[in-house]
This record gives sequence, structure tokens and C-alpha cells, in this order.
Amino acid sequence: MIQRNLHIIRNLVTAIVVTLFFSCTNDFNEVQKVGVLQNKPISEAENIDLKYTEFKDDTVRLLANLLSPKMLDYSNRNFPFSEFPKGIKLITYDEDKNKTTITSDYAIVYNDTDIIDLQGDVKIVTQQSDTLFTEQLFYNQKLEWLFTNEPWLFKRAIAPLHGISFDSDKNFKNFQMLEMGGEFELDK
Repeated sequence: MIQRNLHIIRNLVTAIVVTLFFSCTNDFNEVQKVGVLQNKPISEAENIDLKYTEFKDDTVRLLANLLSPKMLDYSNRNFPFSEFPKGIKLITYDEDKNKTTITSDYAIVYNDTDIIDLQGDVKIVTQQSDTLFTEQLFYNQKLEWLFTNEPWLFKRAIAPLHGISFDSDKNFKNFQMLEMGGEFELDK
């Protein structure tokens, strides 16, 4: 009798283990599918032409115009971002309708931190035709602050500047360099 009960228990345990094994395999496949879906963008857009406006005192003012051939939206991630794998052209306008044009071969906008990472042939052209060239540039939208640790060249009417690493406000009025080169003029 003990041996018969042992045989029944052994068969029951084997059946449970086999059932769990096959059910885990299916669940694991589903988990793998979810992981793949999380690595893909939640949406894709082509030929982007976004206009950022401000409504104030019964008038609408254009603040910026973002152009890009392709945008990938990864807002389904824990750290959401938008990727522009084919680059961007961003035109910003100040209160006097003066424009600054920013271009790069690639860009990522991190939603939670409001940091924009511009990469590859980054170029900023101001209203005064001052032009900044670098391979990577970060822009903090909240602080309106630019920074890079890469080599850069800043062509301007006075004299060109170049160096490695800088921090600056968006108007290049508070410009701080880590390493510099070229000709420069100091204020009195």
C-alpha cells in the first residue's frame, strides 16, 4: 500500500512539474515579446514640421519651428525620449522675430529632463551670422543653457574662437570656455 501511494505521489509530482514547465515556456515567450515591444518606438512620424507658438495679449507669436525627416517616439520607456535619426533643423525666434537656426545629423530629446542631445555636424547660426560648429552639443531647455565637451569653432564678426568644452546661455552672452584657442577680445 505504501508503495502504491508512493507511485501515485510520484506520478502526481511529475504531472505538476511537466505542466509548470510548459506553462513557464509560454509565459517566457510572452515576456520576450513584451521586451521586444518596449525596445521599439511607440510611434513613428515622417516629414515633421512642428510649430511652437505662444498666445499672449490676443496675438499668436511663433517661438520655434522644428523640421525633421523622421521622428521615433519612445515615450513607452521608463526614461522616455524622442529620437530624430535623420537629423533636425530647428529655427527659433526671439521677441523681435530674429531667428537662430540649429541643425544636426542626429538628435534625442529626453522628456523628463528637457535635455536635447544634438550629434553630428551640429551648427548654430544666429541672427548676426555668428556660427558655432561642433560634433555634439547639449541644450537644457529649462535653463536655456548650451554645453559641450567636444572641440568647437565659433565664427563671429570680431574674430573666430575655438577650443574644447564650453558652457553658454542660448544667446552666447555668458560664454565660459574650458580650453580655448584663436583670437579673442576681452571686455574692459
